Amino acid sequence: MKLVRIRLVRSVLAFAFVASAALAITPATVLAQAYPSKPVRIIVPFPPGQGTDVATRFLAERLTRALGHNFLIENRPGAAASLGTEALAKANPDGYTLGIGTSGTHTMNPGLLPNLGYDPDKDFEPIILTGMLPLMLAAAPSFPANSVQEVIALAKAKPDTINVALPAAPQRIAFELFRQQAGAPLFGVPYKGSATALPEVMSGQVPLIIDSITALRAQVNAGKLKALAVTSPHSSELMPGVKSVAEQGLPGFELTAWNAFFAPKGTPQAIVMLLNAEVRKILAEPETRQRLMALGIEVAGGSPQELAERVRNEREKWSRIIRAAKITAD
Repeated sequence: MKLVRIRLVRSVLAFAFVASAALAITPATVLAQAYPSKPVRIIVPFPPGQGTDVATRFLAERLTRALGHNFLIENRPGAAASLGTEALAKANPDGYTLGIGTSGTHTMNPGLLPNLGYDPDKDFEPIILTGMLPLMLAAAPSFPANSVQEVIALAKAKPDTINVALPAAPQRIAFELFRQQAGAPLFGVPYKGSATALPEVMSGQVPLIIDSITALRAQVNAGKLKALAVTSPHSSELMPGVKSVAEQGLPGFELTAWNAFFAPKGTPQAIVMLLNAEVRKILAEPETRQRLMALGIEVAGGSPQELAERVRNEREKWSRIIRAAKITAD
């Protein structure tokens, strides 16, 4: 009788184990295992050939290899990248439409554009931060200052006489942040893009510029500009030997542009987590790091939750500066 009872208990335990294992195979698990079963489109809110577009095409190619179905780029530029971002917000949340969001689309545009067609918090599922793009403060070779503190000292000695070229809205926000934290009475001069600003800075007509490392690196390396600081929290591998603004006496200063994958709100979390895991693997590969660095992008990563927190914090920070300085979209 005792042997029968032992066998019965074992049978019950075995059945319970099998039942619990079956319950663990949830619909979400099945969905993630089957995804993708057809091509996936990635909306890029910039023109073909732009840096973010090139980087996204590389990541899409690697996702295609990893997951066995094509990840196809769809460029939808316009209205400070808000057109493509709005299209992503309104797409079917089934995992087959993804998009690239940036610090511009998700943290700056809400303060710059009065009739934004999407809500950065409510309309998207964050997936993963893919790259960081620091800005740089650079000067004409003839400009006497060679550091952030020397720029501040010159500005205070001659208030509002030292001009700074600002090719786009993010650069204008970085400028206002610098003026606030440094107490430096510099004068900002807006330009319609780097192409119009750079000749005047290299010739010395305008002594300073804030722009992306991508836009300025070649001129710095050629001796046509001198790099004074980067806007990331620490020195950047993209510009070895150039200290950050924070490392030159303004602790806490940071304005780093970024790129990230997002999906429409309601996209199943199983798919979001699968994509996060796959992109993290791709970002960890040496080839990816080399390719993105060549484009002026530092490899990033992290969880969907970390990306969501970054969006919230930066949107609040930049909105305050945008309102105070009355900055508008280009």
